[in-house]
Amino acid sequence: METPMSDPRLDQTRDLIALLGSWQLGAGEISTLLQLPAGVRPRQLGRVALSDHPETARRADYLLRIEAALRTSFPRSPEMRRHWVRRASRQFARRAPLQVMLEDGEPGLIAVLSHLDCTFAWDLTGSRSDYQRLGDGD
Repeated sequence: METPMSDPRLDQTRDLIALLGSWQLGAGEISTLLQLPAGVRPRQLGRVALSDHPETARRADYLLRIEAALRTSFPRSPEMRRHWVRRASRQFARRAPLQVMLEDGEPGLIAVLSHLDCTFAWDLTGSRSDYQRLGDGD
């Protein structure tokens, strides 16, 4: 019996739905985080692949990378991952990372991801390309 091929874009969307569910987000928070295009409601996620909308797909990628970094920090505790996202932090001027992401939009997502994943922050600064150029000269 043949198994239908899964759509990686739809799989990514379903992973995102599971993440947002684990963070216990409401429909308004999901819409704000993802900047869902007009006509797409949070309850439609899973039937619609987000990669068709570049800004939404980029935000989804940031969120999935944030979750991957949190899994590294808290590999055995989904509860701690959710707690970390909701707990106020000095790093974010006494705001919770979720609050930063909701209030600051894409720059907030980038700030949270940069805090959790130093390789992302390093790539963002251009250090990677500077480092590669130095290595090319040898």
